[in-house]
Amino acid sequence: MRSVLLAALLVGTAGAPSLAQTAAPAAAPATSADARLRALFHESDEASLKRNPVSALFRGDMRYADQLGDYFTDAYLAAERAAAEHDLAVLGTIDRAALNPVDQLAYDTFRQQTQTTLRGFAPDLVALTIVRPLDHFYGIQTFYPELASGQGAAPFKTVADYENNLKRNAQYAVMLDQAIGRFREGMKTGVVQPKLVVRNVIGQLDNLLAGGVEASPFYGPIKMMPDSIPEAERARLTAAYAKQIAEVLNPAQARLRDFLRTDYLPVARDSVGLSAMPGGARLYDYLIESNTTLPLKADAVHQLGLSEVARITRAMEAQKAKVGFKGTLADFFTVLRTDKRFQPSSAAQLREGYEAIGRRVDARVREQFSLIPKSKLEIRPVPAFKEKTDAGGSYQPGTPDGSRPGVFYYNTYDLPSRYMWEMETLYLHEAVPGHHFQISLAQENTALPAFMRFGGNTAYVEGWALYAETLWPQLGMETDPYQRMGGLNDEMLRAMRLVVDTGIHAKGWSRNQAIDYMLANSPMSRTDATAEVERYIAIPGQALAYKIGQLTISRVKADAQKTLGARFDPRRFHAEVLDTGALPMPVLEEKIAAWVKGGGK
Repeated sequence: MRSVLLAALLVGTAGAPSLAQTAAPAAAPATSADARLRALFHESDEASLKRNPVSALFRGDMRYADQLGDYFTDAYLAAERAAAEHDLAVLGTIDRAALNPVDQLAYDTFRQQTQTTLRGFAPDLVALTIVRPLDHFYGIQTFYPELASGQGAAPFKTVADYENNLKRNAQYAVMLDQAIGRFREGMKTGVVQPKLVVRNVIGQLDNLLAGGVEASPFYGPIKMMPDSIPEAERARLTAAYAKQIAEVLNPAQARLRDFLRTDYLPVARDSVGLSAMPGGARLYDYLIESNTTLPLKADAVHQLGLSEVARITRAMEAQKAKVGFKGTLADFFTVLRTDKRFQPSSAAQLREGYEAIGRRVDARVREQFSLIPKSKLEIRPVPAFKEKTDAGGSYQPGTPDGSRPGVFYYNTYDLPSRYMWEMETLYLHEAVPGHHFQISLAQENTALPAFMRFGGNTAYVEGWALYAETLWPQLGMETDPYQRMGGLNDEMLRAMRLVVDTGIHAKGWSRNQAIDYMLANSPMSRTDATAEVERYIAIPGQALAYKIGQLTISRVKADAQKTLGARFDPRRFHAEVLDTGALPMPVLEEKIAAWVKGGGK
């Protein structure tokens, strides 16, 4: 269920939807297997957009722009489960063998994704998730204020846009009260969030409430109201927004904050791992498979992580030797964390640095890629209200028609900890050729059904972005040993996630134990290590997908290079990986194997 809620509610590195609709099926009943499959995809997507109006909004589809949704209600959960059951039943009536090769790929992807979704709506798993409706990483309070601020995906060009936002805002306030109700249910069953997560959410709500009406992110649209809106309407909307913030939004946020602080925090868990929560081990098994798209177990993932950490450590030792550092690797980490030459002097220096990196990557990227997205890319700082608990970098997709660019967000919180040696690898991951390429190319491909254009899975999306980091030699990046250490540090982060996430949720690791492990094995700052560990505590299993996905893509590439030899063209390989959206790992492996068998053309 969590994965469904995230897809419906959130925009982030997992890939958010954008503009454009799939063509409607013909009025006459579809008869061929391919036509019936496409009709199913279209009908399923249309029904999903009605149930999940925020998804439509992020696509630029304004049909439901005055709606936010009711994601915490029993009716919503029942509708999502019924939709998955219906879609699988219809899919089962379509003869896969009669489909063309591309539609067979779509069939397999749709089946695996829908089966996984349906498993997440099993009553025993829903009972463990819906009563923990918010956390500090994926709670609605983390993304909706930005959506409503005028700086997110929602348009603010017309009076209707402003009115739609007022209606969505009112529903947001209702959802916060519904969240309180769900939290109370969990208090009765003993299924509660860790105290750490609760305190972080309280801090976010404090930030949202600080400064009163005009300092609220919900007042942002008033500060950027276009001149095309008549003066009388400007005055009316200004008064309406101020009144709503003062009388509806801030009181709802305050009610949630006060409930969490007074009623919920005292009964929240001191433990941080799922294994310490009733039913948590069962839920974690599901989250591992749903995030990685593979039937992996926690122990196997943990051991894989340990082996990757050891391999990357050896590579870090080589870079230490290259710069002539005589101390231990731990000593070298300390230098990387504390030497002021690696610390930006201003937020502007970060922005200018990322812009320069972007120009260098653009000059080389066509050597590796024949598919280049049309969507433009902007570089922006993380909004202040959530920068403390946000990642060091993130990506928000644009629209396929170019009306809204993709955005690479860099974090300026605790500026001395935003080391400049990590900038090149972060750009490769979040921007080009990482998330910006993968997500934009998928949603710009109108030949794909909507669920492949706009949906996906974390293993592919994040696996691709981590794989993109490995292209540093071909793209002329990380020629400085310190920037190369940044690349190794980011790869080490993803390897440590395999160890730490499973350590926390399956092996009883504490927060401090996990932070200490990350600091001992990388030069990342304590600020970053703390934010990372608290992220894994909030959203178990998600962090496993990065390394699992990257290892899969790298392995099928190596196999293709070995088989094809001189016939291997990286541009064709990358096009093959990217041109059908975010595939589950087993489906991607089958696709690349067929491509290699066909000569890599």
